[in-house]
Amino acid sequence: MRKTIACITLALSTGCDSSVVAPDPVAAQYAERQAGEPSRYIKHIIIIVQENRSFENLFAGYPNADAPLYGYTHAGKQVALKPIALTNPADPSHGWKSAIADWDNGKMDGFDTQGRGSRLQPYSYVDRQSVKPYWTMAQSYVLADKMYPTEFGGSFTAHLELIAGTDQLSSTEAEAGNPSNTPWGCDAPPSTQTNVVNQQRQQRLGPFPCFTQFTTMADNLDAAGVSWKFYAPQTIGCTKDCNGGGLLWSAFDAISAVRYGQDWSRNIVNPETQILKDAANGNLASVSWVVPDWQNSDHGAAASDTGPSWVAAIVNTIGKSKYWNSTAIVALWDDWGGWYDDSPPPQLDYEGLAIRVPCIIISPYARAGTVSHTQYEFGSILKFAEQTFGLQSLNHTDARATSIGDAFNFKQTPLKFMTIKAKYPTKYFLGQKASLVPPDDE
Repeated sequence: MRKTIACITLALSTGCDSSVVAPDPVAAQYAERQAGEPSRYIKHIIIIVQENRSFENLFAGYPNADAPLYGYTHAGKQVALKPIALTNPADPSHGWKSAIADWDNGKMDGFDTQGRGSRLQPYSYVDRQSVKPYWTMAQSYVLADKMYPTEFGGSFTAHLELIAGTDQLSSTEAEAGNPSNTPWGCDAPPSTQTNVVNQQRQQRLGPFPCFTQFTTMADNLDAAGVSWKFYAPQTIGCTKDCNGGGLLWSAFDAISAVRYGQDWSRNIVNPETQILKDAANGNLASVSWVVPDWQNSDHGAAASDTGPSWVAAIVNTIGKSKYWNSTAIVALWDDWGGWYDDSPPPQLDYEGLAIRVPCIIISPYARAGTVSHTQYEFGSILKFAEQTFGLQSLNHTDARATSIGDAFNFKQTPLKFMTIKAKYPTKYFLGQKASLVPPDDE
């Protein structure tokens, strides 16, 4: 191929001698690229964490993906998934017990036993116009159709897994449900308890949500001198120094070493819209987590259509900045939100894997237009960060997980960024009034 290009290039001046191959500067620049070496090309990773949508709910009918437009009830009846607007306020039950019921030992037919309102409410997908920016990102980059949360259940444990790769309190028990009071973390009222699950999948009340039982990415990033930030919205309910006057809805509030260490004031950032300013102004950290305001979260109960535009605003800001050619963005949803999904999650231990969620991997090195069928879990993202920045493994689920690294091709010429069209522009979010509502409460 390179010889052919060279011949065409030199034809007017030299003719084409098959024994001579002129250098191709583009090919030469990228010839040394080797897949599996993200550290040479990726200098920034952004993890965007949205709320409560199953893969089917956002991507039913997506070409070449495991995304049928029908599901099954517990009675074995096939039902067509119904389109709904993103502004529909439906909010199916999505706690730990609901997840187990929906899963139904891998039959994926218990969703009609858990819905709030109509029993068939969970058998829905968001109409494609409402989520057009997500489809555009998926079509332009990589859509992963086998991303599973590490544990059955809702947001609290999912967010812990995205910063630690675990929520295990011991070798036999793990966190399984939300704390009994808000805020969710060290700032909770002293009487607050959590829920834990054992190896027999039995639940009991657990400890106060201010953990010292496991290491997190903060430990390893700090040890390696790699910069990081966790962007999260303000919420009400803070009675002491909670950084910025409103308690952050941040998983790191439940990590004692961060909450009471230097990282709290240095790396925990609010409002979450600061990511847009930091990227535009050249202040992007090496690793960033971004949690949305309630109204931009995609949570059903928010009855808002701004979530896709919020994610597009982050992607567009990075795409138009100096960071594009060195960044990987992972957009995913923390749990399935009670919505139907057809893919039985592999059971790796007593925690899960859990019901499938969407995941879009965006980068100039992404395998453009690809649906990845690789089995991923939340630890897959952490493993990729470890590979990229030469970090020690947390030796949690990141050790067993397959890295998302196979979604990239570091031999390819970096993709030129094309703006993601969205209903609400970036400036809308910079001027938006904070809701002060936590992104989820289940």
